[in-house]
Amino acid sequence: MTVTFRSPEAGTAPWTGARDRSRDGLRNRFETHLLTHYGPAWQVAQRSRWLHRRLNSKLTDLAVLKAPPRPNPLSVKAPYTSWDSLTDRSWVGRHLPPVAELPKGLPAPEEVAELFRREGEGRYCTRSSALLPAFAQWFTDGFLRGHAATGDPRRTDSPHTLDMCQLYGDRADVTACLRTFEGGRLKSRIINGAEFPPALCEGGRISDEFRAIRPVRFDEVPEDRLDTLFACGGERVHAHIGPMALNVLFLREHNRVAGLLAAAHPDWGDERVFQTTRNTLIVTMIRVMLEEYINHITPYHFGFVLDPVRTDRGVWHRENWATIEFSLVYRWHSLIPSTYTIAGRPVPLERTIANARLVVDRGLGPLFEDLSRQPAGLAGLFNTDELLLPIEAHSVSVGRELRLASYNDYRVHYGFPRVTDPQQISGDPRVQEALLEMYADVDAIDLYVGLFAEEPEPGAIFGRLLERIISVDAFSEALNNPLLAPRLFGPDTFSPEGMRVVRETRSFSDLVHRNLPEDKARYDVSLGRGAAQTRAALR
Repeated sequence: MTVTFRSPEAGTAPWTGARDRSRDGLRNRFETHLLTHYGPAWQVAQRSRWLHRRLNSKLTDLAVLKAPPRPNPLSVKAPYTSWDSLTDRSWVGRHLPPVAELPKGLPAPEEVAELFRREGEGRYCTRSSALLPAFAQWFTDGFLRGHAATGDPRRTDSPHTLDMCQLYGDRADVTACLRTFEGGRLKSRIINGAEFPPALCEGGRISDEFRAIRPVRFDEVPEDRLDTLFACGGERVHAHIGPMALNVLFLREHNRVAGLLAAAHPDWGDERVFQTTRNTLIVTMIRVMLEEYINHITPYHFGFVLDPVRTDRGVWHRENWATIEFSLVYRWHSLIPSTYTIAGRPVPLERTIANARLVVDRGLGPLFEDLSRQPAGLAGLFNTDELLLPIEAHSVSVGRELRLASYNDYRVHYGFPRVTDPQQISGDPRVQEALLEMYADVDAIDLYVGLFAEEPEPGAIFGRLLERIISVDAFSEALNNPLLAPRLFGPDTFSPEGMRVVRETRSFSDLVHRNLPEDKARYDVSLGRGAAQTRAALR
């Protein structure tokens, strides 16, 4: 099957963005209107610490409880509830039970992937910079993980929480090979006055020093890039420059904080300094994720804050369990540019993958500014680079292998009415026609396709369903972290110095600029661009 659509020149009316909102649901429309209008009133409310904290707690609960809270009765192990489905977290979780039978006549995943193919250089997002998908990939790599040993999409090696294993590793032997065992520090090297992780390989082979690290898809790394790779805890050495730069940043922050703690507590041994520093970095990362990243991707006037004392009271506080739905939601391939502009020169996406030399040569501050100045791709169909199309096909295939319910079924699960016409999904005639041509019935649309076919609300980055799944799982995954329990959230866990680091970190830019000892310049570093930065400044 070939996907075709009429161009405007062929008689199709130009896209006005006028999606039919009749199937959004009255309560959903009311809540969205309230949160995206009346900016001055929201600003006044947030000036009161007492009111801001209570609104923060109530709106967090509202976001998470858009779906039934955990524990989910099922994992992908079996279509019924069992003790294993409630306790064995080596199986991927799921929100809805598998369907008994997939709709007849579904197009092959490779055909569906053509719905995602980018046209030319693609369309760009007016709100977000290329740093947004880089940060999202880096932090989700820590807990949305497959099973490296088997490749079985039903199994997972995930820790199911934000523990920064992409920096520290997910096993004791990996963590040990990355540590110096002096002053709580991680191994690093200095190149032209700047700190970077050590090299993973020497002569094209993983060094004996780091043999505990078992990267996935290592055989796909081009031979001339093997010796450029960084030794870090994450298994995805094939990541592009954004996630690699983030590992450099958090390595520097770990060693910086370890130095602060070791100096303040000379009676502490290496182990205590290391573990306390790790605690501090995990919560610092959660704070940046919540207060900059989450606030950026929502179109609301309200700014969420990290407030463990009040948000710990939610009925949704249950053990984390990463789900297949959450994994599919975070495949933001359309946001990744086909070409990066680095030091004023175009670099094709392929040349940025598993190429740490670009990070070293450009330098951390200038590289983050390059990513911040470049727009992210526009989320949606017809905007994924050809290099990533096989991953789109694989995503559709995994959804079918696990017999995921349809896009419409998931709308109901997350509090939206079922759509009855593609016009209720998107106002873009191309999307409407492609969906009709690919699927005989809107009830047959794959979840993965529907998530990215949905037209975002004005001021939003993603469609309503994708945004809601993120809010349900992202808030609960982050805020259920054990370090945020009120009994633990204090100087006994982080040290007074660590608590100061957490409290003083309000943005990604803060992290970057205190870790550029080799470069005293100020860089424009942000997940947003243009109007988004203005809106953030008004909060």
